[in-house]
Amino acid sequence: MPGDIMNKRFALVAFVLPMLISTQAFAARGMDARDMVTFDRVSEPTLSPDGKTVVYGLRKVDYAANKSTTGFWRQSLSSKQPAVRVTAPELNVNSPTFSNDGQTLYFLSSKSGSMQLWRQSLSGGEALQISNYSLDIGSYKFSPDGNTVAFSLEVFNDCADLACTKKRLDDEDASKATGSVYDKLFIRHWDTWADGRRSQLFAARLSADGKLSGEPKKITNGIDADVPSKPFGDASEYAFSPDGKTIVFNARIAGKTEAWSTNFDLYSVTVDGMGAAKNLTAENQAWDTGPVFSHDGKTLYYRAMKRATFEADRFGVIAMDLSTGVKREINEGWDRSADSLTLAADGKSLYTVTDDVGTHSLFAIDIATGAARKLAGNGTVSGFDIVGNSLVFARSTLTSPAQLFSADAKGGKARQISNFNADKLKDIAMGGYEQFNFRGWNNETVYGYVVKPANFDKNKKYPVAFLIHGGPQGSFGNNFHYRWNAQTYAGMGFAVVMIDFHGSTGYGQAFTDSISGDWGGKPLEDLQKGWASALGKYSFLDGERACALGGSYGGYMVNYIAGNWASPWKCLVSHSGVFDNRMMGYSTEELWFDEWEMKGTPYEKPENYERHNPVNQVANWKTPMLVVHGQLDYRIPVEQGIGAFTALQRQGIDSQFLTFPDENHWILKPHNSVLWHDTVNAWLKKYTSE
Repeated sequence: MPGDIMNKRFALVAFVLPMLISTQAFAARGMDARDMVTFDRVSEPTLSPDGKTVVYGLRKVDYAANKSTTGFWRQSLSSKQPAVRVTAPELNVNSPTFSNDGQTLYFLSSKSGSMQLWRQSLSGGEALQISNYSLDIGSYKFSPDGNTVAFSLEVFNDCADLACTKKRLDDEDASKATGSVYDKLFIRHWDTWADGRRSQLFAARLSADGKLSGEPKKITNGIDADVPSKPFGDASEYAFSPDGKTIVFNARIAGKTEAWSTNFDLYSVTVDGMGAAKNLTAENQAWDTGPVFSHDGKTLYYRAMKRATFEADRFGVIAMDLSTGVKREINEGWDRSADSLTLAADGKSLYTVTDDVGTHSLFAIDIATGAARKLAGNGTVSGFDIVGNSLVFARSTLTSPAQLFSADAKGGKARQISNFNADKLKDIAMGGYEQFNFRGWNNETVYGYVVKPANFDKNKKYPVAFLIHGGPQGSFGNNFHYRWNAQTYAGMGFAVVMIDFHGSTGYGQAFTDSISGDWGGKPLEDLQKGWASALGKYSFLDGERACALGGSYGGYMVNYIAGNWASPWKCLVSHSGVFDNRMMGYSTEELWFDEWEMKGTPYEKPENYERHNPVNQVANWKTPMLVVHGQLDYRIPVEQGIGAFTALQRQGIDSQFLTFPDENHWILKPHNSVLWHDTVNAWLKKYTSE
């Protein structure tokens, strides 16, 4: 008997041991920044005119070369055949548009040395460049008949032709003097110094050989504004009428007040550029944008804010009768802020995406009633297109990079039609996530997410990365972020907590409004109560080993926490954070932002800038802090980061300063992103290791 028992035990060990070895050998690992920056990224899903085929951009990274390129791929929605590459690998492309017959794809590429318009036959062959202007094309849009192209170029407005702008630029490059004189703001914007040029709209017709030739006609004559707007405006800011004779565009004509104005208006002008532009929304001193014509051309749909100088006001959807000028808000009862609009084939609905309770979801808005119906949620919809009843969209989640889905435009279950990064993801374990809520400021409901570490063990306690989002009118929602990705922390054994404090978007406009004038009040209370709620709800969170980190407003809050709520944190990370509210009010480029948030200028309302000013609590700082800042950041200038680091060093507080001479408010280049994550992760580990 004893021998039999021994033999059985040996047999059991002999059976189980290979299984253990096999499991350990193939155990999935957590994701790190090197994985993240090399994932293929899908963008711009675009349906063919018959709605049967989707073309999309796929960005691939050459990590060794520290660069990325985007190609276009085509996939049938009905066939299970794999996607086919449309553009050659050497072409870096963007902005796809189908020809009306669906046989040709148009796009922008800088293959020739400048950004020009190209075409690619979908039956094969090489791509052909169809524009050859001396300046870069920034955006474009075809007329409904497909024969005219409107496009944007950066020009000096006092130049009569493109050659004049090109010569002036060449002369400036050749000059031995490097100084510039300014007499108005903006002197710089986002990451670029102003050189006097304006983005303007031009139009040209396709010739018999399918190319754009000759001098294009300037459409925006007399418009002292950027069309599209800078720094992130695109072709959604202008639209052709159905007959192709008129273009409506948005522009902010503000003269010397441009840097503190959000008064974008919609203008109508004939495509031949002969007449003066007509202001269609002069009565609204806030933001009007995103024109979309009804199919019969009688109505113009667009998005509008109501409060001047407030960039985070709610965008309502407006219908304008073009014969009478009468306007009505379609969706007044829907407490969400609409993004770009797409008109349904039957003309009865408008489609848009918006933040919604920790997601970024796709909705259909009924034009007659204003009722909004969710078509796709449960994550972040980053791009979509609709033709007839065909809908395609890209959606990511906290555990998955974006994939493509197809569905009926009227609603119903979506079908995943892509499997990007399958080979890269198969050996990676993602940390599971859960949304939770609690009673925050004024006993109001506030939401957050908790992300578990990769390969989670319920019997263990884990250090915590407490992420604070920027904006401040933003959200750390259900999204596979490429700068603040929760899985980069989960992958190295951290749990992650993210709170959508008062001021966040997707919870109604009153919730968003509540942060203005109270940066260190309601949000800090929400963060404190959210942290306490998470600790009480999730036993695997180790509250004794936690660090707080954030960027932009999140960086501001980290700086403010250092003097007002340092006790829970072993370390802090402040990325592009505001250190001195007062100096921020004088040095940021988009002055409307600070002047709304602080209810006036620094000289009119100095007390508002000082009320929750991190610089005033520097004497209370004790917690080790890593400070990060890009030197091309003109939204929150690098001196803010230098000031925080100086305050830390002068007091002998353990601190580091990571700076990038070639990055702006965001750290984007692959190797820089990895260095950012390696430095941040090493800082967290240093102070949370057991």
